[in-house]
Amino acid sequence: MPKIKIRTSKEEIIDITKAWIAISVAFAFVLKDPSTSFIESAVISAIAVGLGFLLHELSHKILAQHYGCWAEFRSWDLMLVVAVLLAAVFGFVFAAPGAVFISGLVGISRNGRISVAGPIMNLVLAVIFFTLLITFPSGLIGKVSQYGMSINTWLAVFNLLPFGPLDGKKVLAWNKTVYFAVIGIAILMMLGLNSLASLLI
Repeated sequence: MPKIKIRTSKEEIIDITKAWIAISVAFAFVLKDPSTSFIESAVISAIAVGLGFLLHELSHKILAQHYGCWAEFRSWDLMLVVAVLLAAVFGFVFAAPGAVFISGLVGISRNGRISVAGPIMNLVLAVIFFTLLITFPSGLIGKVSQYGMSINTWLAVFNLLPFGPLDGKKVLAWNKTVYFAVIGIAILMMLGLNSLASLLI
């Protein structure tokens, strides 16, 4: 099996770093846990939310590059500023940190596969965080795991909505069976994992 080589650039690394920091800070403002300091909240956000965002985008990128395309993440700097300001002032996050831009031979089929890779990665992360939560239900690991589980299932469902530039529209155009199977699993996980975790911990 050939090794996967991720091709990147200095510009992409800078953009990913900016987006990760902004998302971590924004979500730290809305983590309203009196037992957690802002720094701790930022660490939780960086792992639970930032990791979900990063691996979601990298999943798109890696599969696109596997198909021989140019693919790099670009941040939307204005939206990063808006996300932090809304979180700091109003206590909610509207995050559109950026996207992976792809250039090459991408038809409906490949575009659908590339698009569904991101939400599937979020579901995999949700399962990993759920396992960590059951194993370490308290302390910083417990907080990271609970938040990571919840946010990654939500990210999967949100990105699978079949509207605008979201992944769901491209997945649905490619394969309706895959679309409804993945979004069905995502919704069940979003509703079920939190309930199951509350019973087990």
